[in-house]
Amino acid sequence: QVQLVESGGGLVQTGGSLRLSCAGSGRVFVINAMGWYRQAPGKQRELVATITRGGSTNYADSVKGRFTISRDNAKNTVYLQMNNLKSEDTAVYYCNADGFGNYGTWWGQGTQVTVSS
Repeated sequence: QVQLVESGGGLVQTGGSLRLSCAGSGRVFVINAMGWYRQAPGKQRELVATITRGGSTNYADSVKGRFTISRDNAKNTVYLQMNNLKSEDTAVYYCNADGFGNYGTWWGQGTQVTVSS
């Protein structure tokens, strides 16, 4: 099993910045890709950004140029730097880890990000 613990959410004004962190523990050697998803009230969970163990990244169009995902494999931690935040970025942000092959998929408990105007 893999455990994921997020931190760094909070309340920020429009145009501000936040940095989310997600630390993995347990059988972390089976993890390939890690990423961030978000879910706003009344909406489905959506992809924000992902990064593979090798460092390849993928972003949702809505966050390109504003958010940056990075990863420290030695610390089993993934980060999401969020700049120029907008009200539509308000959501619960979930950390995700995908294992190699059929090892599985794991989720963190979520962290609230609220952007106020």
